Amino acid sequence: MKTILSLFATLFFFLSCSTEKKGDPTRFKQGVFEIPAGESYSKTIITRKDSLQIEQYTKIISISTDSLVTQKEEKHIDTLYIKWKNNFAYTLRMKSPKTDLDKDPIFVQITKVTDSLYEFTARVGYSKFKQKGTVYKVK
Repeated sequence: MKTILSLFATLFFFLSCSTEKKGDPTRFKQGVFEIPAGESYSKTIITRKDSLQIEQYTKIISISTDSLVTQKEEKHIDTLYIKWKNNFAYTLRMKSPKTDLDKDPIFVQITKVTDSLYEFTARVGYSKFKQKGTVYKVK
């Protein structure tokens, strides 16, 4: 009887352990991710490796002349340093800031984790303005 109970306990232990738990955000520390297009921004593809985050997105620019306003799409690539405070919080800093706003850190707090995405709240610098979003894991 002890042997059977021991076997069930061992079997239960191995079956209940998995390499990737649903609430574990560590799988979002490296790989390829996507932030879908929103009201004021286009789709962003994010690649994370080690301490770098590379963001690729398209920016729509309005060009106006005396009688005509046209729009032009420009592809942008930003490189940021990413520093993880813990599994649910990280800070982003632009590698080559172009404006004063780019010099401010972006503080990101992960608020919800599922199998293939996480929701976050981000704050630029020490302002009170917060932006919410969702990041999907692609690879």
